[in-house]
Amino acid sequence: MKITAVKTFPIFWGSRNYLFVKVETDEGLYGMGEFGITWKEQAGIGAIQHMTHHILGEDPLNIEWIWQKLFRGDFFPGGRINMAAQSAIDLALWDIKGKALNQPVHMLLGGRMRDRVACYTGIGGATPQDTARMARERVGAGWQYLRMSVNERNGILEPRTAVRDSLAHFAAVREAVGPEVEICIDVHTRLDPPDTIRLGRELEQYDPFFIEDPLRCENPQSYRQVRQHVSSPLAVGEHYATKWEFRQMIEEELLDYARIDLCIVGGLTEARKVANWCETHYIKIVPHNPLGPVSAAACLHLDLACDNFAVQEGGLVGHTVMRELFPVQVPYEAGYLLPPNRPGLGVEFDEKAAAHTEFKWLNGPQLRRADGSFTNW
Repeated sequence: MKITAVKTFPIFWGSRNYLFVKVETDEGLYGMGEFGITWKEQAGIGAIQHMTHHILGEDPLNIEWIWQKLFRGDFFPGGRINMAAQSAIDLALWDIKGKALNQPVHMLLGGRMRDRVACYTGIGGATPQDTARMARERVGAGWQYLRMSVNERNGILEPRTAVRDSLAHFAAVREAVGPEVEICIDVHTRLDPPDTIRLGRELEQYDPFFIEDPLRCENPQSYRQVRQHVSSPLAVGEHYATKWEFRQMIEEELLDYARIDLCIVGGLTEARKVANWCETHYIKIVPHNPLGPVSAAACLHLDLACDNFAVQEGGLVGHTVMRELFPVQVPYEAGYLLPPNRPGLGVEFDEKAAAHTEFKWLNGPQLRRADGSFTNW
């Protein structure tokens, strides 16, 4: 079997764009991948076009060899755009391999460690009462893990105000759902160490499952300071591309949950290596999944195969998502993803339907401080 084509499908759906990748073979099997960096889809297409010339004619089952060739085949390291492009190709190759061997991908990763995969869903509201109401609704629908965010006020994010608001919302949710439902909070890199520490220490009384992405990713040493002052678990890693970017965080045990993004880190090939490395430090994985049906399927297979899995970001799971493009998707039931029995990733793609969708040039959201200065979204 040989790779004959790599096709890209930039698609606008809902309020954002998605980039799907289809790898085709001379035996009629195809695999689907997904690019992980939103608002950079056209850059991803360019990277994928360059990579295509490296892999045409190669055996798609020789996944590790292709991974190394794409990663080291050019003199200059490619960075996150390249790794997201490589991730999409890697996921598609695993999809092909599963289909060729007539096995779900998780069986090729070692087998099934669990019967279902718990997911968390997002909640939010203008007031603590709104957020608490939404939390009760989600729990009533079967979700046992909830995530709220550190939010702005009308596009303005003042850290101390945001911390006070977050504490009020979190307290209301805890009171509404009781002690058995797990609650996470996503800082979304919007705070610096002093305010992150203040938030973390005040949240301890409400028993958060984890505090997610409290800082930006450029300087992992900053997590040493936060770690010294915050006892609540930290979930970090959705920005990281490759195991090398995870290295310090894992080796110094600066995180409790690894937010591996399979569509950025290097696909399933690299994600499994990071997950195994985490296992040696008793760090559990919480894969990042803000994307579409291919990302959700890939995360599910990793979750099923890893012993050190905690919970899965639900993203769009549980909603009717792109059914015209992906008529077959992985199964879901009341807050849980279920093991797919179909070979490969367990999704099917309608290329004809994709031809009728559009792409929109979009920029990501941005936030300001009260004085007009720029701050993290």
